[in-house]
Amino acid sequence: MSMSFSNRILVGLAAGVLLGVFLGERAGALKWAADGFVKLLQMTVLPYVMISIVGSLGKLRAEDARTLGFRAGAVLAGLWALALVFTFLIPLAFPSVSNASFFSTTLVERRPPFNFVDLYIPSNPFYSLANNVVPAVVLFSVVLGIALIQVEHKQMLLDVLAVMNDALSRATRLVVGLTPYGLFAIAATAAGTMSLEQIGRLQIYLVTYVLVSLLVSLWVLPGLVAALTPIRIRDIFALTRDALLTGFVAGDLFIILPSLLEASKTLIKQQGMVDPRAASLPDVIVPSSFNFPHTGKLLSISFILFAGWFTDAVVRVSEYPRLALTGLVTFFGSLNVAVPFLLDLFRIPADTFQLFLASGVINSRFGTLVAAVHTITVALLGTCAVTGTLTWNRRRIIRYLIVTAVLTVAVIGGARVLFALVLNQGYTKDKVLAGMHLLHYPTPAVVHRTPPPPPAVTPGSNLLEDARARGSLRVGYIKDALPFAFFNESGDLVGLDVELAHAMARELGVGLELVPVQREELDDALAKNYCDIVMSGVAVTTDRASRTSLSNSYLDETVALLVHDEDRDRFATWDDIRSMGAIKIAVPPVPYYIDKLKQLLPRAQIQPLTDIPATLSKTPSDVDAIAMPAERGSAWTLMYPAYSVVVPEPGVIKIPLAFPVARHDQAFLTFVNTWIDLKRKDGTLDTLYRYWILGQEATARTPRWSIIRNVLHWVD
Repeated sequence: MSMSFSNRILVGLAAGVLLGVFLGERAGALKWAADGFVKLLQMTVLPYVMISIVGSLGKLRAEDARTLGFRAGAVLAGLWALALVFTFLIPLAFPSVSNASFFSTTLVERRPPFNFVDLYIPSNPFYSLANNVVPAVVLFSVVLGIALIQVEHKQMLLDVLAVMNDALSRATRLVVGLTPYGLFAIAATAAGTMSLEQIGRLQIYLVTYVLVSLLVSLWVLPGLVAALTPIRIRDIFALTRDALLTGFVAGDLFIILPSLLEASKTLIKQQGMVDPRAASLPDVIVPSSFNFPHTGKLLSISFILFAGWFTDAVVRVSEYPRLALTGLVTFFGSLNVAVPFLLDLFRIPADTFQLFLASGVINSRFGTLVAAVHTITVALLGTCAVTGTLTWNRRRIIRYLIVTAVLTVAVIGGARVLFALVLNQGYTKDKVLAGMHLLHYPTPAVVHRTPPPPPAVTPGSNLLEDARARGSLRVGYIKDALPFAFFNESGDLVGLDVELAHAMARELGVGLELVPVQREELDDALAKNYCDIVMSGVAVTTDRASRTSLSNSYLDETVALLVHDEDRDRFATWDDIRSMGAIKIAVPPVPYYIDKLKQLLPRAQIQPLTDIPATLSKTPSDVDAIAMPAERGSAWTLMYPAYSVVVPEPGVIKIPLAFPVARHDQAFLTFVNTWIDLKRKDGTLDTLYRYWILGQEATARTPRWSIIRNVLHWVD
């Protein structure tokens, strides 16, 4: 006996997971197949959406279209609103986790302003098709379909559209036939390369989605029908049980539509409605609304919220209306096109789409169950709305609302408690920063913890001659200048600028002597020949430039604020911050910083920041925010994850970093500038930036656990 397609999908998924666990990271070789399958799935979707919408609307009669546009449309809109409510409740089940990350360029990349006109109104439909602007394609299709209703002799075009629709359906089915193999590649890649922490987090979404889907399909939607009509929940499930089970197992709504239609008409007849149109209305309402997003699809918007939580790119509550509107319009088409579009729109890493596909094997079945109940709900409530037989019994409606609220709190709250207890994982990002080490082989160096006496200076000599004479370059460092200079857990002085100091000394052919300097005494230390150069992320300011010779800039930092996690939305814009009034902001004792903050926030109370760890560890905090460059602040959040970095909008303010040199020595300054230019062109600065600032490869890579490595020991 041949295996059913659904079983082949499950076998492909299971085989992929087993292969991934067996091979570990070597399963990543199948990523090309996984990516190719995703592109094949998306290939025919937009043309199919366009032709399907135009054809389904164009064949309606004008009176049918008006009916759907008003009463049945109002029912559909109400169900959309209900679905979105539960969608935005799902993130409440995600547990609070201590999370932080290295600096990311997404902090300073400004999202283009939300342009409703460009996104939804296509001036060039072909451009929208070519660039996957799904909302614009849907709107164009809807307008064209409505216009086609009044066109005479339209049947010829409708026949052509039907043929094209059938051809695209066949092409889609051909691609869908590859699903067992595509999911095999996706599952193998994910299982082989995904960390255990990521797997645990994906379980959170799977469990939450399943619980909410069961709540919506078994109570919320049928309960709404029972509250507004004489039809009882038990009657609904008595007639639809077999169809719902078939749709759930097959994961296909289309195959059970005839059964759902017959059940709807039977339920309506059982109520003895006198309107002769009542029994036939589901035949109009269900097919006409079939191309509109159903509740099961809208619940999938929750994946965008999960992906943001998963990658620490959280979608703010203030962006929920934008997500709801865009998701609603986008989901007229396929989820395989809509989800990547929404991930890109909200700047969430696109790689998370593969998690969506992997979770879809389970979620699609529960989504189909919700879609089937949604279809029967639209048919029943739409028919009653059109015939004017909806009932508004206050007692039944209040009871429905109370039961729904209690069940929702139990499901969402219970899931959150469960996740907090079962999936509680300790915070380890601070160990990542503390465990970082110099990337390249270090130069023989002496690191002073306390200030040594200044070196002897030969009269008339320059810094290069003195360094070669004593056999070492004397570099000043500022402790706790994360991530430019700091002591790691092994007691070694490391950081981006420390690494550059080693490289400079090595290329000069001398040793390295690292001496501590105080930030507020930096200029004095250079003037007294205490050190040759300071390399610790020193910011260029007009005041410092007037007193000290500075090299060319080797890196730019971004003005930002360090705030408590729960306050980051409040500090999103400069206008929001100004509206808070006399808030307290700690600022490093640099006049340039202080003046800049006073210009931006004239009512703020500026306090000097002298001890960063003491300020961050104090509970409750004495200040509302800490002014600190985003690149440094991200490093500090790894140590203190209760804080987040915010780059207020609008505008990104950059501050250059440079190396101050002693004695206004122009020969040494020329050497340093030339050396910076060489390090920029040979890729050294980029490599160190990726490691120390972006944290790429900051964690020592250990191969993922796999059977081939850890059990059979076939590979090292």
